[in-house]
Amino acid sequence: MSGGEREAEGKGDLHATTDRMAHASLGRLTGGVSPIAIMQAFSDWTWHLSISPGKQAQLIEEMGHEMSRLWGFLPHSMNEEECKPCVEPLPHDDRFAGEEWQKWPYNVFSQSFLLTQQWWNRASTGVDGVDPHHEDIVKFTIRQLLDGFAPTNSPLTNPNVARRTLETGGRNFIDGYMHFLEDARRMMMHEPPVGAETFRPGETVAVTPGKVIYRNRLMELIQYSPTTDTVKSEPLLVIPAWIMKYYILDLSPHNSLVRWLVAQGYTVLMVSWKNPDAEDRDLGMEDYRKLGIMEALEVVNAVVPDRKIHGVGYCLGGTLLSIAAAAMARDGDERLASLTLFASETDFEEAGELELFIDESQVSFLQDLMWHQGYLDKWQMRGTFVFLRSNDLLWSAFVKSYLMGETLPMFDLMAWSTDSTRMTYRMHSEYLERLYLENALAKGDYFVDDFSVVLSDIKVPIFAVGTRTDHIAPWKSVYKIHLLTDTNVTFTLTSGGHNAGVISEPGKRKHVYQIADKHADASYVAPETWHEKVPERQGSWWPEWHRWLLEHSSGETPPPPMGAAETGHTPLEDAPGHYVLQQ
Repeated sequence: MSGGEREAEGKGDLHATTDRMAHASLGRLTGGVSPIAIMQAFSDWTWHLSISPGKQAQLIEEMGHEMSRLWGFLPHSMNEEECKPCVEPLPHDDRFAGEEWQKWPYNVFSQSFLLTQQWWNRASTGVDGVDPHHEDIVKFTIRQLLDGFAPTNSPLTNPNVARRTLETGGRNFIDGYMHFLEDARRMMMHEPPVGAETFRPGETVAVTPGKVIYRNRLMELIQYSPTTDTVKSEPLLVIPAWIMKYYILDLSPHNSLVRWLVAQGYTVLMVSWKNPDAEDRDLGMEDYRKLGIMEALEVVNAVVPDRKIHGVGYCLGGTLLSIAAAAMARDGDERLASLTLFASETDFEEAGELELFIDESQVSFLQDLMWHQGYLDKWQMRGTFVFLRSNDLLWSAFVKSYLMGETLPMFDLMAWSTDSTRMTYRMHSEYLERLYLENALAKGDYFVDDFSVVLSDIKVPIFAVGTRTDHIAPWKSVYKIHLLTDTNVTFTLTSGGHNAGVISEPGKRKHVYQIADKHADASYVAPETWHEKVPERQGSWWPEWHRWLLEHSSGETPPPPMGAAETGHTPLEDAPGHYVLQQ
């Protein structure tokens, strides 16, 4: 039974209300994660493993083999010149990369851990009969548990901590304890981490000059001030995700995509979403489409009349923009000149590790939690994203701050990542059910104004960006826009993750990207083949997008006025506006 059916059946039912309140109370303790979903997965895995003597025998043999590898390693572990590792870490795992980890006894600790990790990976996968989703949950959960017990996380088995302790006479533990107390206080008070307060929108970040020219109950529309004598005829309307604040695209002056676009001669308008509260619980996906995108389009039409608009969407904003673009194409609305999607999924069949937290049990649990609060709190969502990258975001910080006693550096992108927003009850329920669980948009079963929308109706050119190490919108999932549309698609794959891959300002030589065009009539190329054959280029992909936008622009014109006084859209206040400051 879906969440909507449960809600209808349980409406006014005292027993259903009691259940929901119990689930909501439990959800606050578990960070919104359903314990039933975890237990179901482990029960499925345990029972199938228990009736698989062949798999059991294989695991016993592999345990003996790995023990013999370790025993063969031990005699050489004290001789650094002759000692070669018996197992290598997984890709991107650099916890044991330092020289100290190659010396006895720390090389024994690391090799023992890696062999154990390898064995448990085999034990949690390949068991006949286990549901693939349950297998993923078991594998992920075991990996989290093992990472918690990694030798890097103990002062007794981490050589760097041991050296630091000798150097400071144990002062590192005192400093680490003070850091822990401060972090615990901030967590209980729901305050951002130390240093994040120095990156305040309108003061050090989100400082590109502009005006708020429109406001409704869900969003503000910012128009940025031109810095060139002429501008491109077609303006850019940017739709960011509403799970975070918009200024990921307008961070510090040196890495602000908005500032860079304005400097290239574009008229840029940005949606800044309200941070919803319990009173907004019934705002749904359709409200975000109408009040967010469609009303913004109306205002842009008033500022620059009789011109088409380049639509730009990031993450959830790109998904919603795709829905709006398909509905517009279906209804004969031709106001869009092009569509740009940054790390935005339109097919959720393979949505990466985030899918671990999305199944019927989990969605039901989250719905009860949101039903009680009216929203999903930003602190509950942040815990999910931290565990997706626990080594980078949790244990690495644990070692540096609490064991080494170091003060963790704070920078604009990290500070922004802690400045998230709440998600309304109705919208998030619809998003999880219709897009993740049912994959309705990709199947042509998503409805706008009582009629289905089909992405193949979109005929404007598309520029899509995927990022290589994205845990939220995996690039192969983003790449599926090729399958769902019948238009020209330019796809760019860039180094970095969901955020750092998009904020890829020119001048950073370490950034690389691949880019290729696919004409609407061209044959489909699988993502693996695309990745193998498309040449890699060094630098930022932003100039490539600029060149693409120029190809789909019709010339230049004097800058438009700020707002449109004749239609009532006079500037309300300076950017970044009011909504972005809401906590």
